Amino acid sequence: MAKTKGKSGPLARRPDNSAFKQQRLPAWSPMLTANTVLPFFYLMALICLLLGVWLLLTVQSTQEMKLDYTEAGACSKCFEKRKNVSNAAQACSCTVVFSTEKAFKGDVFFYYGLRNFHQNLRRYMKSKDDGQMLGRRMNLKNPTSYCEPYARDPNGLPIAPCGAVANSIFNDSFILKYHGAGVAARRVPLLRTGITWYTDKNIKFRNPSTENQTLAEAFEGTTKPPYWRSPVYELDVRDPLNNGFINEDLIVWMREAAFPNFKKLYGVLDRAEEPFTSGLPAGSYSIDISYNFPVQYFRGRKEVVLTTLTWFGGQNHFLPIAYLITSGLIFLLAVVLTVVWWKFGKDGKNMEA
Repeated sequence: MAKTKGKSGPLARRPDNSAFKQQRLPAWSPMLTANTVLPFFYLMALICLLLGVWLLLTVQSTQEMKLDYTEAGACSKCFEKRKNVSNAAQACSCTVVFSTEKAFKGDVFFYYGLRNFHQNLRRYMKSKDDGQMLGRRMNLKNPTSYCEPYARDPNGLPIAPCGAVANSIFNDSFILKYHGAGVAARRVPLLRTGITWYTDKNIKFRNPSTENQTLAEAFEGTTKPPYWRSPVYELDVRDPLNNGFINEDLIVWMREAAFPNFKKLYGVLDRAEEPFTSGLPAGSYSIDISYNFPVQYFRGRKEVVLTTLTWFGGQNHFLPIAYLITSGLIFLLAVVLTVVWWKFGKDGKNMEA
């Protein structure tokens, strides 16, 4: 029985005779002339200008106050004390006083900030065990080698959480107080939960399965990181549900910052009580600081930031200024092209691209 021979040779590589493969589809090629290009440039300059002004006004409507407390007031003694590594275990507290001339309206966010701390180093960012943070017992007992030298203590016990990121957690704590006229100092209520990303809190960080055990028993056989004062299951003595790998301060710290100068959320004003239902009233304030985190070793600075937010975020002027600069450059280019067109190609013959 004879076999049918298929195409071979050049015929096998010939494209199909279709409009798409033979490039016979209808096409439209615009004619770029001064009458079409110049109005487009002026329109884009106007759009960027309006966006820049709108975003700038939005950013200016936020209120922000930054307070560098690295060596402020009584904190200078703690700063000098933290220079000596042998004093790391000794508690040190200080108080910083400040005042606000205008009230902070609406929701007020309390941040701590660090300067010159590089969380974006590749080796630092890899020094953690994501499987351990998911509560997997295998990773809990056998941390990844990426955590070295913070994977095990000198006695061989696995560290939980392991790695340089967790070991360097920011551990200063703050109590904000309001000193109203004619009344005693009153503690400003701050919500210390609900400050993390939903995906972090509910997906990326989980405690090991307790199986009718306490959280301490679930972490049995592990030890705390070298620079920590308490084990991971005792991070928040006031809230038992905010301990272990789901502690929100830990979760916020474990999301590394992209730049060496950054701020991280510490708390949100609880507006359920008077006189804070409308925000932070104007007046005098103080911050009682448990001064623990040393910054001398990387020549850093520490600060607290009080700010309100809009739909655009905090007080960041980069995008508005970028729009305004872009608008100016486009307008300048449009003017140059208009002058060239007016002098050399007003009849339109020499302005076609």
